[in-house]
Amino acid sequence: MKHALRGLWHAATTEKNFQIEIFSALLVLMLTILLPLTPQGETLLVLTVLGVLVIELINTAMERVVDMLKPRVHPYARIAKDVMAAAVLLTSIGAVFVGFIIFWPHILQLIGR
Repeated sequence: MKHALRGLWHAATTEKNFQIEIFSALLVLMLTILLPLTPQGETLLVLTVLGVLVIELINTAMERVVDMLKPRVHPYARIAKDVMAAAVLLTSIGAVFVGFIIFWPHILQLIGR
């Protein structure tokens, strides 16, 4: 547990993208608390947020390993890093769609439509 928390702390304090994703996650979780969502919607949002954060942590770990093994920018090292970044991007896009689908009816209700 100590090592896991140390890794989480490291990512939260040194990785700009992870910091942005944590901020976004907190906003989503606040909306989840404030809006009358179904238990299924709440669960899906929490799992989606966790999925983005987990993929970002895996991306960070993979980047560090690649940097260790290939400090110079080898074409395969660049591809590995780009593919992991693509995984984070796709997961994030999926999360935006999930959030949009779940929050849209509540947004419409708030603006009176």
